[in-house]
Amino acid sequence: MSRRATVLSIVILAIVGFAAAAYFYQATLEKPVPQATPQTASNLVRFHSPTFGPADAPVTLVEFFDPSCESCRAFYPIVKDMMAKNPGSIRLVLRYVLLHAGSEQAVRLLEASRKQGVFPQVLEAVLAAQPAWHDDPQVVKAWEAAEAAGLDVKQAREDIKSGKIDAVLAQDAADAKAVGVSGTPTFFVNGKPLPEFGAQPLYDLIKSEIAQAK
Repeated sequence: MSRRATVLSIVILAIVGFAAAAYFYQATLEKPVPQATPQTASNLVRFHSPTFGPADAPVTLVEFFDPSCESCRAFYPIVKDMMAKNPGSIRLVLRYVLLHAGSEQAVRLLEASRKQGVFPQVLEAVLAAQPAWHDDPQVVKAWEAAEAAGLDVKQAREDIKSGKIDAVLAQDAADAKAVGVSGTPTFFVNGKPLPEFGAQPLYDLIKSEIAQAK
């Protein structure tokens, strides 16, 4: 089954679970604790990345993610549901990949929201509004959704010019290339790539890693 067909098959579940997912999605900004092998850990987990879940979780889930990606939006509630069903066992690390016309603007918006301490709610709002801004290089509707979620847009417009964000984008792009990311979302579970793309393979690999940690 193709990646597109797989995503279409889960999109209904994604829509149903989207609103409830935020309840379980608690962000932290601590330095991630790599679970991957030494050869790949440095390319998968960086101190600057948004992270969700406890630092000492037995499973580190790295997602190479594009906020403009429809598949990433579809997987949003699925990943949150997996975290909710395995409390304390999964730490999610987000890495950015820019594949669409508005991707960089959207990522800069998200990084500005981190500075204001409103990243989780802005991320959810931006993803929920994605169909309205997906093909817009200026992501106007994403900005509107972020503002409604609590972002100070005037300050964020200044913060997106930060050299720190430039460095984040450059490092994530280099790491995505180094580990062979060719599309989004791409997942690594404790440094291991999925055997095939899909929600079930992701769930199975996570459960296997949790079981091994017990």
